Amino acid sequence: MSVRALWNNVVLAESADTVVVEGNHYFPADSINKKYFEASDTHTVCPWKGTASYYTVTVDGKQNPDAAWFYPDPKADAEQIRDRVAFWRGVDVVQN
Repeated sequence: MSVRALWNNVVLAESADTVVVEGNHYFPADSINKKYFEASDTHTVCPWKGTASYYTVTVDGKQNPDAAWFYPDPKADAEQIRDRVAFWRGVDVVQN
């Protein structure tokens, strides 16, 4: 079963190998369509996962700030999400 992340009628990521943590699908980094992603200066801290970094997503000139996040150096308990990206802020994550 494949999972897709969609925003503004565009597939941002697609993979049959997502990891679900706290209800969020984490896609392998190599499954995202990098042309829609730009690094953000935003960072947040989760007590058990570590420090998250964000991407702003841009499709057809429309921006969705900090719509994707990842943990570049997750804590030991969250190692399964290393090199993976998750979505929110109106990005639809659907299973095919």
